[in-house]
Order: sequence, then C-alpha cells, then structure tokens
Amino acid sequence: MDLSAAIHQWQMLLGRSRVLLGEAAAVAYGSDTSASHRHIAAGLLIENRAQLQEVMRIASQHRVPVYPISTGHNWGYGTALPVRDNCTIIDLSALVEIIDFDAEMGVVTLEPGVTQGMLANFLDAGKHPYLVPVTGAGPNCSLIGNALERGYGITPHADHFGAVTDLEAVLPDGSLYRTALREAGGDNLARLFKWGIGPYSAGLFTQGGFGIVTRMSIVLFRRPECVKACFFGLKEDALLAPAVQAIRTLLIKLPGTIGAINLMNQHRVLSMSAPFPADNIGADGLIPRAVIQQLGRQYHVMPWTGLATLYGTHRIVAAAQKEMKMALSSSCSRMLFLTPGRTKSLVRIAHWIPGAPGRHLTALAETLARSFELVAGRPNETALPLAYWRNPIAQKGGFKDPSRDGCGLIWYAPLVPMRPTDVRAYLDMVIRVTQKHGIEPLITLTSINDRLFDSTTPLLFDLSAKSAETAAQACYHELLATGRTNGWFPYRIGVDAMGTLAAWQTDSKVFQSRLRKDLDPYDLMAPGRYR
Repeated sequence: MDLSAAIHQWQMLLGRSRVLLGEAAAVAYGSDTSASHRHIAAGLLIENRAQLQEVMRIASQHRVPVYPISTGHNWGYGTALPVRDNCTIIDLSALVEIIDFDAEMGVVTLEPGVTQGMLANFLDAGKHPYLVPVTGAGPNCSLIGNALERGYGITPHADHFGAVTDLEAVLPDGSLYRTALREAGGDNLARLFKWGIGPYSAGLFTQGGFGIVTRMSIVLFRRPECVKACFFGLKEDALLAPAVQAIRTLLIKLPGTIGAINLMNQHRVLSMSAPFPADNIGADGLIPRAVIQQLGRQYHVMPWTGLATLYGTHRIVAAAQKEMKMALSSSCSRMLFLTPGRTKSLVRIAHWIPGAPGRHLTALAETLARSFELVAGRPNETALPLAYWRNPIAQKGGFKDPSRDGCGLIWYAPLVPMRPTDVRAYLDMVIRVTQKHGIEPLITLTSINDRLFDSTTPLLFDLSAKSAETAAQACYHELLATGRTNGWFPYRIGVDAMGTLAAWQTDSKVFQSRLRKDLDPYDLMAPGRYR
C-alpha cells in the first residue's frame, strides 16, 4: 500500500481541503456510540459522482482500502467507522441531488447524501402525495444508506430495499456497474421494474461492500385518502401471547391495509417519554421493578404498548378498524384510533390540565402526535431521545446526533418468528442477559411480515465509564451467541461483530470469496464488511 502517493493524487483531483488527514479525519469520522475505535487513514469529501471513478482508480493503483459512507449516521452499528483499521473514508454526504422524480409513478432517483428530511421537503414543496420511507433514526439519515443495510420502517413499504428498483455503482477498479435493463431498455423501464433482465445482481451491493452506490431509484408509497393510527396497551404481560396471535391474524387478513405493527415493553416506552430515574437505582445498577411500575402509572404506560397504522380509503380503513377491534379486544385495552386532527386536539386538551397530571398527559399526547407523523411518512426525532436516556451530557447541536453527543448505544436487532412461544422465550432470554450485564431491557417487536418480528433492543450505557462500555460489549456478544443458539439472529450487525459473523460461515464465505477474486482481488472495498 502506498498511501502517500494516493493522498497526493486525491488532493490533485479533489483539492486539498477535500482530503482530511490525521486529527481532522479522526474528528470527522472517529466518534462512535459503541465506544469502538479505528485508525482512519484519510477522509475524502466527494462533491460529485463523476469524481468517484478516478478516486477508485487511484485507490486500486496504490492498493489503498476504502470505506464508503452516506451520511455516517449509522448509530448503534458503528456510526462512520470502518470494520478494519487504516481505511480511507469516502464521504458521500455532499451528494444531495434528487436526480429524477416521476410524479405520476411515484419513483424517485437520488444520490447517497439525500436524507429523509430532504426528501420530505422536496415532496412538500412540490405538493407530491407520497410518503417518505421513514425510520426511527431521524430526518438527517440517508435513504440510500438505510436501503443498502436492508433496513426496515413502519410505513407500508416497510422493507426499504424491497422498494428499490435500480441502482448504479462504482466498482473497486473504478469501472461502473449498471443494471442490464437500464443499459438495454433505458432508464424509464429500469426505474419501474426491480428485477430487470438476466441474473439479478443489484442485491450484491447491500450489506456487501462490492461497490460504491452512487444513485438509486426507490418506489414511494402514495399518500392514501385516510391514515389512521391505532394505539393500544396490554394491562398484563401475560396478555402478550394472545396479542401476538391476534396481530399475526390481522396481518394475514389485511395485507397492504395494515402497515408494520410495533409492540414496545414498558421499559422502552418510558425511555422515550420519562427522564432516567438516576436517584432510584438498585444496588445492581438497574431500575427496580417497583420503580418501573410506579413510572408506568405516573406516565400512563402499560406493560406493553402497541402501535398499528391503517392505510386506504375511508371505507377500507373503517372496515379494517372494525376487524382490528374484534381481533384485539380480548387482549388489548385503551384502543385509541387517531387521525391527524384528533391527535392535535388531544395535545391541546392535555395542555389545559393543570399540575403534574397535565404535564405527564401532555408529554404522552405529544409523543403520540410525533409517532403519528412517523407512520404518516413524515420523518422526525421521536425515537431518538431513547439514545440519550443514560447520557449525562446535554445535546450539543440543533438536531440529535447520538455519536456527536457522547451517547452509549449498541443495537441488537434479531429476527424472531411470530409465534407466541418463540416470542416469550426470546423475551426471557433478552431480559436475563441484559440484566446480568446491568443493561435495562428496552424491547420493541416490529412486524416485517406476517411471519417475523424484527426486535430492536438498544443497549444503553454511560459512554464515559469504561466498566459500562465493557459490560455493554459483553452483553451484546452474549445476546448474539445465545440468540443464535436458540434460533434468533440479527438481520444486521455492527462493525465490531462482523469478525464473529465471518467465523460462523463456511459455504457462503467461499461464494463471496469467489466473487471478490474477480471484482475486488486486493480486498480494497470495505474490507471485512459482513465477511
């Protein structure tokens, strides 16, 4: 590797100010919510897509490994850190062009730096009736980055890569990848048909590091005539099993009308709505069960809280609402169906209630209102406060950035079969392992179809305490190993776990190696990523 020669050529190509070295690169890309550290060789700030082919030719010539990022806001999974030391970061956050938008068909083609918030502003400005494929990560996160991680959301197009039709990428040697349909049949057809023609190869660019994706076409869900959110609670933990069975029945009966359904335990909801009770911690460093129950009563949070969303015409939503009431009535309480207008009225009413009850009800009503915005395809920071729950440092900027603000966060996100027995065994495992390591069990179950939940469990800790960092890392790796033994495994993992993943592969690793022998013989593109 001749890093010095590569840096000299990159400076000539991009300009010296667009090549970050030493401390500047470490400051820009070195912070991480999991307290991981990497030596970063350099950072390249890319201003236009045309530069990338020459950037990679230089990297290939001098055998310099690179690691592309979109916005670098992959909080809880490594943020902007590469898997291995001595990589050069290729920062695509300045590529913010919306290249094409087919308003009739609802397909947008955009660059890696386009965020959820940018797309929302674009759609609002043009009065285009489509939903942004939002996630809980907030308005400042890349749409392409999340799709390439095969991320999930809670709007009808929950599988974000599932909504991708076409993409373009720069390969490790600087050559271009284009889909066969785009080259043979043109942009218009390629944007409208995901599978193209011939072998399907676009999926190689997800979770794989086979190239740098520079543009992507995504099908957006048209804003329906009616969007209605259903909030419900479970008074007892024992009601979870029948609720899971009812949820699966609803998803089977009403595909397309019901979006993803969320189930959040009391711990998780309180982490988003109540201050961390630092003065009421037990000797084991955990919040005593009695305190959790008292906070639940104070903030009107049941042992489990559910959120489902109905999309369609007014008549279809009204019929689906009746089906939902019938299916969930035996296990769920406080079923509240809200439209945007009703949500705003609830917030206004809560403001008029005096004293502590009014403050707590206002906080709950405002959380409901922000949650409704998310399921209606409008990105916001509703879910981000949980990353700050254990953080003693105040937010430093105008928007929430858990890495910048020193939050301790590692995501454990396994797939769990939607069977009551599987769900109960999984919950028991998570609670046992997290509490063993002094971590609060903040659990969410989100349906990704009528067969599987994606369970997102944030491991929150005080990043300033070395002992807390060690405990969180140990907790994550025990969850990973124990979950694997029991049949629950993440759909995505952080950079520190990718070596462990590689050790559990045989045939799939050989297949990847054979592909890389031709596409990336010097292992320059995101070395170690998911392999």
